[in-house]
Amino acid sequence: MDAQPTAPVPPPGCPAHQPGGRVPLYGPEYAADPQAYYTYLRHYGPTAPVEIVPGVEATLVTDYATALQLLQDSGSFRKDARRWRDFNEGRIAPDNPVLPVLAHRPNCMYTDGAEHLRLRQSITDSMSRIDPMRLSQSVERISDFLISQFGERGSADLIGSYAKQLPLFVFNELFGCTADIGDRVFFGISGMFDGVNADKASEVLFQAVGELIALKRRKPGEDVTSWLLKHHTGLTDEEMLHQVSLLLGAGAEPLVNLIGNTLHRLLTDDRYANGGGLIEEAMDDTLWENPPMTNFAAHYPVSDMEFAGQKLTAGDLMLVSIAGANTGPALSAARQAGSNRAHLAWSAGPHACPSKEPARQIAVSAIENLLNRLPDVELSVPEDSLTWRPGPFSRGLVTLPARFTPAKPVVRPGRQTTTPAPVHESAGAGRQEQAGVWSKFLNWLTK
Repeated sequence: MDAQPTAPVPPPGCPAHQPGGRVPLYGPEYAADPQAYYTYLRHYGPTAPVEIVPGVEATLVTDYATALQLLQDSGSFRKDARRWRDFNEGRIAPDNPVLPVLAHRPNCMYTDGAEHLRLRQSITDSMSRIDPMRLSQSVERISDFLISQFGERGSADLIGSYAKQLPLFVFNELFGCTADIGDRVFFGISGMFDGVNADKASEVLFQAVGELIALKRRKPGEDVTSWLLKHHTGLTDEEMLHQVSLLLGAGAEPLVNLIGNTLHRLLTDDRYANGGGLIEEAMDDTLWENPPMTNFAAHYPVSDMEFAGQKLTAGDLMLVSIAGANTGPALSAARQAGSNRAHLAWSAGPHACPSKEPARQIAVSAIENLLNRLPDVELSVPEDSLTWRPGPFSRGLVTLPARFTPAKPVVRPGRQTTTPAPVHESAGAGRQEQAGVWSKFLNWLTK
């Protein structure tokens, strides 16, 4: 009788079928069933060799306890990407698609020690000034506007027409964007996420954020940009540019996926419908089992070392598999007995997400308002026909087609807001920008 294999079989199409091959975290096979990959990766132990895009190698932490150890050990592991050995030794091309996510920038995500504490403090203090009531009202207004664009049709793609747009609208309002700046922020972030002319989109975003900062220096308001500018840490112009861009860009992608993935769960799992539409329970389960950021939290060992039974070299790229660690077999019993919010979706340690509470509030309010307005919304295609976007870092649907009883736009009392500033020519543009979606939203508010 032939001996049975002791290790799981690699997923179909996985180069790990070849001796010594690294496991790819990209491509349609991985996007369709990432849990099959995490199951296979666990046979390596707490860490595993992966390739996040062709030619970019990393060590992925798939064990929950090991992930916590890495995230909390700022002495042995650092966030500053200038330590990345493969990049410093020329093995990562300047146009590699992962660089916009992993390259060093002077913001709180990519710094360590006292510098990180200073930059993070400016964000936590400024974000803590957001009024939860004002935030809820903002989400409700924006949700009403987006639903008014498709509600009367009786069908919509809840990703492209709702989940993908709502966080950007909310952030534009929280950061005090005028119509023309908001349009370009929207264009820049959308282009970077879509990967369509990403270099140009990034350029547009940074230029728009630079103009926003200059505007708020002249005319501060009750918004996050103004609060950052006035913070006692005294951020430089460069730090302001990257802090605001981080909050706008890095905050939007997880929120898009959190809203979309939670809606997917609510529309495809009868447990939540039968339980009265338990949005927060569905969101917690999503954060555990289908988190918006799957493999992230890049760290670099400060020296050659042994970690979780593996030898590491200083400057190796280490990533935490949030999705893999959250769903590991060791956690199943612990999750049932303990807190339902002990997942790693918001990371942990000194670099845990500083905006967790407003992000959660935005997502819950967005889903709640959508379901209140469209109470009979349901998936309009078979669940197995849905496609997930490929990529190593995040988890999100391409589309989420839904149908519902057509709903007329609502006009809520007190919707009137301050008349937006007129669209003006951006510096060096030479012509007036065409009004975009943010301009249309501001005009809708003042009707």
